[in-house]
Amino acid sequence: MKDKRPVNLDLGTISLPITAYTSILHRVSGVTLVAGVALLFWFLGTSLDGPEGFEQSKAYLASFWGKLSIWAVLIALSYHASSAVKHLVMDAGIGETMKGGETGAKLVFAATAMLVVLSGLWIW
Repeated sequence: MKDKRPVNLDLGTISLPITAYTSILHRVSGVTLVAGVALLFWFLGTSLDGPEGFEQSKAYLASFWGKLSIWAVLIALSYHASSAVKHLVMDAGIGETMKGGETGAKLVFAATAMLVVLSGLWIW
């Protein structure tokens, strides 16, 4: 029997539905949150080392890179939470069709965009 499956997939030409992108990004944001929580625990540990550690953490968090890192964690949290709410709504039986999934994915992106802007304004 001849195997008719492609040997090499050109991932650049495969078009995925929007629901696939939201699923992939949900996983990526989860991994990013794990790294972000490690970073936040490092900040906490450094700040609890004493007055000099607290000043060091405070200075870093006030810097451009500190604000950017906190904003990145908030972006991942915003997306992951928005996508989790979509999953909870779908678990309740709402939006289980492909059209409902596409609408939910668009709502996730819209909610995330709004939360990213708000958190950016809050941090910067």
